[in-house]
Amino acid sequence: MPKDHGIGASPKRREDVRFLTGAGNYTDDINVHGQAYVYFLRSDMAHGKINNIDTAAAADMPGVVRIFTGADFEGVGGLPCGWQITDKNGDPMKEPAHPVLAQGKVRHVGDPICAVVADSLEQARDAAEAIELDIEELPAVVDMPRALQADSPLVHDDLSDNLCYDWQFGTDTETTDKAFADAAHVTTLELVNNRLVANPMEPRVAVGDYNRANDESTLYTTSQNPHVIRLLMGAFVLGIPEHKLRVVAPDVGGGFGTKIFHYAEEAFCTFASRQINRAVKWTASRSEAFMSDAHGRDHVTKIELALDADNNFTAVRTNTYANMGAYLSTFASCTPTWLHGTLMAGNYRTPAVQVNVKAVFTNTVPVDAYRGAGRPEATYSLERLIDKAARELGADPIKLRRQNFITSFPYATPVAVEYDTGDYVATMDKMEEMIDVAGFPARRAESESKGMLRGLGINCFIEACGIAPSNLVGQLGARAGLYDAATVRVNATGSISVMVGAHSHGQGHETVFPQVVAEMLGIDESMIDIVHGDTSKIPFGMGTYGSRSLAVCGSAMVRATEKIINKAKKIAGHLLEASEADIELKDGQFSVAGTDKSVAWGDVTLAAYVPHNYPLEDIEPGLEETAFYDPANFTYPAGAYACEVEVDPETGKVTIAKFVSADDFGNVINPMIVEGQVHGGIAQGIGQALLENCSYDENGQLLSASYMDYAMPRADDLPQMSNYQVDHSCQTPCTHNPLGVKGCGEAGAIGSPPTVVNAVLDALNSGGHNVAHIDMPVSPSRVWAAING
Repeated sequence: MPKDHGIGASPKRREDVRFLTGAGNYTDDINVHGQAYVYFLRSDMAHGKINNIDTAAAADMPGVVRIFTGADFEGVGGLPCGWQITDKNGDPMKEPAHPVLAQGKVRHVGDPICAVVADSLEQARDAAEAIELDIEELPAVVDMPRALQADSPLVHDDLSDNLCYDWQFGTDTETTDKAFADAAHVTTLELVNNRLVANPMEPRVAVGDYNRANDESTLYTTSQNPHVIRLLMGAFVLGIPEHKLRVVAPDVGGGFGTKIFHYAEEAFCTFASRQINRAVKWTASRSEAFMSDAHGRDHVTKIELALDADNNFTAVRTNTYANMGAYLSTFASCTPTWLHGTLMAGNYRTPAVQVNVKAVFTNTVPVDAYRGAGRPEATYSLERLIDKAARELGADPIKLRRQNFITSFPYATPVAVEYDTGDYVATMDKMEEMIDVAGFPARRAESESKGMLRGLGINCFIEACGIAPSNLVGQLGARAGLYDAATVRVNATGSISVMVGAHSHGQGHETVFPQVVAEMLGIDESMIDIVHGDTSKIPFGMGTYGSRSLAVCGSAMVRATEKIINKAKKIAGHLLEASEADIELKDGQFSVAGTDKSVAWGDVTLAAYVPHNYPLEDIEPGLEETAFYDPANFTYPAGAYACEVEVDPETGKVTIAKFVSADDFGNVINPMIVEGQVHGGIAQGIGQALLENCSYDENGQLLSASYMDYAMPRADDLPQMSNYQVDHSCQTPCTHNPLGVKGCGEAGAIGSPPTVVNAVLDALNSGGHNVAHIDMPVSPSRVWAAING
């Protein structure tokens, strides 16, 4: 019988009460008395030299408080990058300045030039239209190989070229080349991992509020990462001491990675508020989001697989161009390197793996982490390559994968990570059962009888979550620690406030975290409140990304709760006149082992704050503990996915008939929330595979800057719920965190794109169309063109 509370149960999400009744408190709901509004005048050209900005007429317009340009930020720091990459020659990456407002040049469509602060948004917008700009348009570069040519326009004039870094990792070149020279078969594939726009429900918002009385600044922002925003903005951009800077991220409507980063608008609102001694608010329009939110993916890759005569994998070699855009966003540099290259071994015993990445500056919006961040790119390249190899060899794609699976753990890969646990055979078995591989020929025949082509695509993947440990990532160039923290504060009446460094923006932390603490203490979950998203209430935290919340912050919460239990046992032992070592805690009762003597949780917590009956020299009053947790390793969720599609050969339209996922997330705290996370990720992956594409023309103009031109997945693009099955019964617990969890937030977005594309190509080839590859999005026009040669 399913549990109704604690670890393993699926209680309804408590936060949904306020979300579904319109009682949420989002950043745009926050209005400070007397606030002004800002409108950013953004560049409409991709590359240009700023000769003059004339704001005189605009400054005299009604309601205008002040107009800011790049000149106002001279002496103010630029937006920093949080990870330094060292290239294959041992040289540090190039880090051009990223000013809050453009200085000297504009470098992409959407680059902010001026900021008009006025009494109303309408007045600010009207004044912006009166600003006279003299900008000399320069040639733009969008194509990455072109950007690296000697005669290419320079995105940054102070650099010698547009190469940010040339990074190489894994097996040495001599060994890798020999593996390919000795191979019985080599499969080569060139592919594009298409650029995406995250498009969360809630656009970004920033409200800067300066209090002159105490010289304190508050920033309200739509962020996954309030403490990191405080650190980066305070220390590196504006020079505000941390004790004078508060960052609050209230309810946030989705992020998908794009709200991890520190953005110019946050720094501007905080800076401007201090300058005019008045709160300043900015809310992005959806069109602004398309040209100011960090984009995702955008890799161009050549990948090769070497196999011996028995079809064993002997080497993988990849060469990738990774687009950085016009500036380095906060974690842009590590996404195509340490978050991508370290996963190129996948689930397979491949003795040699070599990864080369050239990161390139172009006149486009900066690119950074998007759901999965590097792991989807690695998985897509590898799993498309394996499917192509199977077709060239005439091998069953499932059997080829099974033959090369890692089956013994722990397993150290050639790309410097060690998988602690896993069972890839079990997830593959479960996937085959769910998709009913044996029944597929009959379903294909039925589709063909209707004039449709049917394909089955599969994919196996592994990802690395809970990036750690800090001493390792520090050696790899991370400029921040990757631990997390939690404070458990027990009140006198027994209720609990848990302050966590992880931020919830859709993951259900307010429901899941209490399940863990309640199980440990044996009390009702309703007694536990989760506090997050406010740097003034939480000691520190590294935010939410990379499926780290439970594995890292949840582990800190467990450690803090263990400290609470240890101290509470001391108090209970004194109340029961027994040794602390003899005290047991079960179902909210402290008892003396082997006796019927007990005292309730509430009595012990009251005694902690009314210490009339215990010696202060042994036990200090109060019941509050803080713990920091720095993981010893990544966690390694893994899965096997399958998809069946029908393709209409007359139109090229692809319909997903069925999708199944078998995941190993280690221990599962709340199955309902895990299922929802996987569903959401799969929907995003299907969007990338079939629909979404952020496109620029040769002059750097963004062609897909609205929902008129950027195709988001809708309900009818996804399989019906009856044909959409999620399983997480294959569980190999993580060995190095106290909960045994691995993380589930990104799996669906990692596993689904290659699964869908493999299915489409299987359908086309079953119909006699010899198609080796179609780049994402596999749109009807691309499918139709492939069918018709």
